[in-house]
Amino acid sequence: MEARGLTVPELDGIREALAAGRKPKVQFTEAAGQIAGQVGQVVGLEDPAVSEEWVVVRFGRDELPFSPGDLRMAPKGAVAPRKAPVVEPEPDPVLSGPEFLIDKPIEKPKAAPAQRRSVDEVEKGGQDVTAPAPRKAARPVKAKPSPSLTVTLAYGEGEWTVGATQGAKALAKPYVIRPAEALKMVQLIDVPGVQEAVEQILAAERAEAQQQAQRLRAELAEIEARLAELGEAGSQPS
Repeated sequence: MEARGLTVPELDGIREALAAGRKPKVQFTEAAGQIAGQVGQVVGLEDPAVSEEWVVVRFGRDELPFSPGDLRMAPKGAVAPRKAPVVEPEPDPVLSGPEFLIDKPIEKPKAAPAQRRSVDEVEKGGQDVTAPAPRKAARPVKAKPSPSLTVTLAYGEGEWTVGATQGAKALAKPYVIRPAEALKMVQLIDVPGVQEAVEQILAAERAEAQQQAQRLRAELAEIEARLAELGEAGSQPS
């Protein structure tokens, strides 16, 4: 049987079927090794740019990735190839006869030992039926790569935030942290240039906070002086 593999239109059809909630059936080709002819279900499609084995197939209790060349669309009524039945040797013949003719126990004829066929005979007459046919070695299944983990430290609009994602899944949404905590994180990774940039941002925020504090102190002094004047005016006799 020709190991054709899945075509681009068939892969597009599988992708549409998965989007509709169906699990298309596929059959393993001879390129898949000793599981050739078996039938599985496609449960997902991964990124072909990451690995050449990106078609995830459920086979039994396992879900393993395969390349499109290992698979073809399963024909209707396709079943796994059956093993050849084991031929059992026929039992030795048992001699029987009338009881009155037997004077002593009848010995069973010994079966002649099986003769081994020479190499020339095997080559001339074909492969010896008693020798098991060699089986194709199973292809090692590649481990599925783990999704990448990304931790992001960001600064914007006067706030420091930290978030984390694994693949397309958000593990932690960006949340606000203190500037001192952001500086500690940068010091731990020790990346040239990044720590200086963070220190410059913190210095600018510190200077702005000091200016704002001075403005507030000046406003507070004016308010206190105004209150003192109002207090003196209210204490004078009419």
